[in-house]
Amino acid sequence: MHINNQFLKITLCGIAALGLRFLIVDRFLLGTQVWWQQCIAIVVVFVVGIGYVFFQTANVIEETTDVLKERTGLAGGLLQALGTAFPDMVIGVMAAVLSFQARDVDYARAINLAIIAASATFGSNIYNIVHAAWCVHRQNLANTRHTALFMFPFFKKGGVLKPFEGHEIIPSTEEMDGAVRILTVLTILTAFVAISMVMFGQVKSGKGEVLGDLYQLVFPAGIVLLFLCIGILYYFRNNQRPDSPVPEIIEEERYYATQKTWRIWFDLALSGVAILFAAESMVRAMEVFSHLAHIPFVVTGIIAGIIGCFGEMIVVHNFSVHPKGRIGDAIVGVAMDNIVTTMGAAIVAILGGIFLGGNSLILIFIIILAANTVLIQQISRLRNGIVGVTRA
Repeated sequence: MHINNQFLKITLCGIAALGLRFLIVDRFLLGTQVWWQQCIAIVVVFVVGIGYVFFQTANVIEETTDVLKERTGLAGGLLQALGTAFPDMVIGVMAAVLSFQARDVDYARAINLAIIAASATFGSNIYNIVHAAWCVHRQNLANTRHTALFMFPFFKKGGVLKPFEGHEIIPSTEEMDGAVRILTVLTILTAFVAISMVMFGQVKSGKGEVLGDLYQLVFPAGIVLLFLCIGILYYFRNNQRPDSPVPEIIEEERYYATQKTWRIWFDLALSGVAILFAAESMVRAMEVFSHLAHIPFVVTGIIAGIIGCFGEMIVVHNFSVHPKGRIGDAIVGVAMDNIVTTMGAAIVAILGGIFLGGNSLILIFIIILAANTVLIQQISRLRNGIVGVTRA
């Protein structure tokens, strides 16, 4: 019965994503000029896309990570990131493809879509890092006070973080060291992107639709960035958790532990297809929403960044409130996720679809760099807590 339930969940995700793309978007979002119908369509796209498709696929990724890690020897954070970063990449790539298609017909629309591609891609990195820093901060408080704490003060439904003394398995210091190294590399990559855009990407166009400073991540920088990201992912590909007793696993993970590896990859592939069509629907919905609400496209893109990182945030949250030694995977996964997202930005740059205004470029990258620093500091505190428990 559970086998059928798992397959049914993934199948329904695919059907829902296809319905969004070819029914809601084509007929009720783009097929009409009636504003209230478009508003309803936008709400449906985001509610179904985030509340169902992304939520269910995030659960599949979470449930399969540990199984694949044991079978492949790859880092759990890498496997987690490849799945959860897929929405980030798809949103950015789809926006870039639409931008490229519109460039000769409507230059202003093409630039707006390119701004959505950039701000959503890099905006998701902000949400990922800030949310992870909060989760680690709450865990550090629980360790320091030696008492269980709500993830969100006064909100019991957000879950409870137990101090390390109450964990079945404690994450390793090696995982924390690896997370710090990856975040340091991510900081350098982020600085490389910002410097490349400022030094080589200023756009000087005679077209009147473009107002103010505009910067692009140019093709050569995109190529270099792509190879850097691939090299970094390959370098950090190995599992860093030492051998340890396997905790009791939940029913879904037990189910995947009994399946053949090809079946697990098949479920992940179906989840990826569902994410693909849901993300494309959201890009189109974001564009229409910006027109209807008269909101700058960079703001829309930054807000939409939470869409792309929603899966990663769920996984980090669940791994934090379920004390089974997986918070290390979660932290490494966040850093890996942002490197995979940066790789998506490189692909978008190669397609010619990343643009940011001067002010937004400064704000986005300063926030990312500051958030990275905060998370590194919190991980260092967490590592000290691990050392203290193991010595005791």
